[in-house]
Amino acid sequence: MTNVLEHDTDVLVRQVDSQLALMRLSGGADMTVAERLAGSLRELIVSTTRASAVDRARVRAAVHYLMLRRSLVADLRVVNEIARSLGRDDLVVQLAGA
Repeated sequence: MTNVLEHDTDVLVRQVDSQLALMRLSGGADMTVAERLAGSLRELIVSTTRASAVDRARVRAAVHYLMLRRSLVADLRVVNEIARSLGRDDLVVQLAGA
């Protein structure tokens, strides 16, 4: 079971990294915020590797939402909401001036 969870973690981290690379190529996104968002999401992925199925599903949903290529503000809202729900206020990313 541990290998399956670690494999799922690796897959999710690669998806975040791939999406971040696409954001870099397409331009238009505030890459400083995008990098912080990706870092926050990576930490959520890793920290929930052995969490409950519900918590892992929340984080997986955030990764899938990011893959839909919505606005960076929408991505932040979703990831921040999940971070807060998991008690990880330290991973909440703020926009400049917000």
